[in-house]
Amino acid sequence: MASAKVSRTRIKSAAKKDTPAMPMGQESDIEQRRGDGGGSDGKLTGSDSYRTTGCDSSRVGCDNNDSGSDNSRNGSDNSGSGSDNSRSGIENHHRGSGKNGSDRSTHNSLAPDKSKCANSSKIEALDILKTIGTGTFGRVVLVRHKDTREYNALKVMAITQVIKLKQEIHIMSEKTILSTISHPFIVNLLWYHKDETFLYMLMEYVPGGELFSYLRSQGKFSAPTSSFYASEILVALEYLHSHDIVYRDLKPENLLLDREGHLKITDFGFAKVVKDRTWTLCGTPEYLAPEIILSKGHNKAVDWWSLGILIFEMLVGYPPFYADNPLNIYEKIVAGKIVWPKNIDLVAKDLIKKLLVLDRTRRLGNMKNGADDIKKHKWFKGQDWKDVTGRKLKPPIVPELAYDGDTTNFESYDEDNWRTALPATAEQLKRFEDF
Repeated sequence: MASAKVSRTRIKSAAKKDTPAMPMGQESDIEQRRGDGGGSDGKLTGSDSYRTTGCDSSRVGCDNNDSGSDNSRNGSDNSGSGSDNSRSGIENHHRGSGKNGSDRSTHNSLAPDKSKCANSSKIEALDILKTIGTGTFGRVVLVRHKDTREYNALKVMAITQVIKLKQEIHIMSEKTILSTISHPFIVNLLWYHKDETFLYMLMEYVPGGELFSYLRSQGKFSAPTSSFYASEILVALEYLHSHDIVYRDLKPENLLLDREGHLKITDFGFAKVVKDRTWTLCGTPEYLAPEIILSKGHNKAVDWWSLGILIFEMLVGYPPFYADNPLNIYEKIVAGKIVWPKNIDLVAKDLIKKLLVLDRTRRLGNMKNGADDIKKHKWFKGQDWKDVTGRKLKPPIVPELAYDGDTTNFESYDEDNWRTALPATAEQLKRFEDF
């Protein structure tokens, strides 16, 4: 894996001179979200969105004991404390993962499209061109169909490493959810397959790169630009929630720009079907909702909290809650005190405040009218939501691409001997018999 230092240098060098002045320590904190460069993280250096889902230094909750909706869990919303000293760094993040621990409710409660289950001939029909993202148990490679010449992104995950890192449920959940849903602002899973060594997921190739890179380059976005992206995210989250799916990892690193400049949400490793509540602590520290940190149980309201964080970061250039370590970030989140820039638009501020309400029952988007309450906020005044969903709005940023398979918006990686990974045993393969 390329070192995170290279990634951080790349981000710094991309920033223009008019980048807004961040509070002390904030720039390094934002860059830290891209990974620590340690040998045990699953983060993709330089192309965070095309990653093999797994643990990394900027995300918490990568536990195989991610239970279902946890309806059988005893207790209510009076557990935990934001300043709990036992919750240091990114340790001890799984207090209460349900009665039985390893629960496969997401896998069992959805009906994936079995037509997307491919055979070996599908793999043989692809030319593997180059790596566009790496992780500890696999990589994402750009591929081209030998017959149609169409470009796609193939996620290749070594079965033995997935098991070693206890990521079976996250991988199965991502496959199941993506094979069930279809939306213009969500990356499309074309098919999945496995052999004795690897798990494969063929995705549409989204060549524009991460929204994170454009935000770091420009420093911050204008109100119209921020509103455009927030609108597309809003309708995508509304769609997911209509299927009882909570995304749980919204951040600019997980938002790709397609050829035309529209957004595609990617990386569904933390997504989960939640009909009531769930207790697993997972996500990216700066974007975690307070009820996740306090182990109160959470639902789709956490995605609306993250939308508020994202709108703030797009408009200001950095997230509202930051610190040198996750514990201090958590303390600031549960305190709920935001230092507002003097020049922030008052209408935008009002929306953000209503999305960042500590009490989730009063949070915009999580009340009786759901996402409609957000759509009707005056920050979105005049927005035609049918045009948003129909991709009829003009994107503010159009990626520069020479051809459909252009990879200039992603890092370059060494093509090592990844294809020589050891095959899984028969017992290990049984764990993925439904893949």
